[in-house]
Amino acid sequence: MQSLAFYDSLGSQLRRDIVRMVHAVQSGHPGGSLGCVEYFMLLYNDILNYRLPFNMNADGEDVFILSNGHISPVWYSTLARAGFFDIKELATFRKLNSRLQGHPATAEHIPGVRFASGSLGQGLSNAIGVALTKKLKKETNLVYSLHGDGELQEGQIWEAAMFAAHNKVDNLIITIDYNGKQIDGPVDDILSLGNIIQKWEAFGWKVFSVDGNNIEALNLCLLNAKNATKKGVPICIVMTTIMGKGVDFMEDNHKWHGSPPNDDQLKVALGQLKESLGDY
Repeated sequence: MQSLAFYDSLGSQLRRDIVRMVHAVQSGHPGGSLGCVEYFMLLYNDILNYRLPFNMNADGEDVFILSNGHISPVWYSTLARAGFFDIKELATFRKLNSRLQGHPATAEHIPGVRFASGSLGQGLSNAIGVALTKKLKKETNLVYSLHGDGELQEGQIWEAAMFAAHNKVDNLIITIDYNGKQIDGPVDDILSLGNIIQKWEAFGWKVFSVDGNNIEALNLCLLNAKNATKKGVPICIVMTTIMGKGVDFMEDNHKWHGSPPNDDQLKVALGQLKESLGDY
């Protein structure tokens, strides 16, 4: 694992990127993006087996699929900071003719993006398809996907969950961003998920739970999840996070699911986040 100092520095910069990106176009989804910074940092600096320059077919590489595509700001920032494309391109987020649209798409040929996302509920089916392909090709690599908790209200998720368990898709690790918030309010008020850990276990998955904003705990959980693959069952991580993490007035508030900060709010947010690697 990279040092805590490395992750402290990178995490602050990613969060600066996120709030600046959505502020610049007054559009986008900062809340979930800020809450998932630790997950993306670990994924691209310690967990994923990938190569640069980016190759679309992913032969001999791990694959990551973002199912809750609205949190694209954190993914774009992570990819740029990991060297997939120039960080200056972050300034084009959600602008006309930009590759960095609000929901990632493959037509834009963004390095790092292999599946279009944004229509919630579809990413798990995509991930299962990639995982089965790797099995057929006798590859040992793993497939990862990230999903929102509100996304689990989609029926396609549970059909895919049954399929994966029935077909022993055991080279797959999915993670649920469990912040308890969706665009219209608390998840439990909109359509309660009940005991989400027991639910995934009942569908035949091995389940881990973790504080997704604790970098050391999350790293250990991801490593344990990797060690649990190839044993006949798919893996699910229930990752509890704080929406808006790192910006005090955004934290744990569903109103920041899809609302950009104004000029004054941006100034306050950036005052709480250290510029460590240089703004784009």
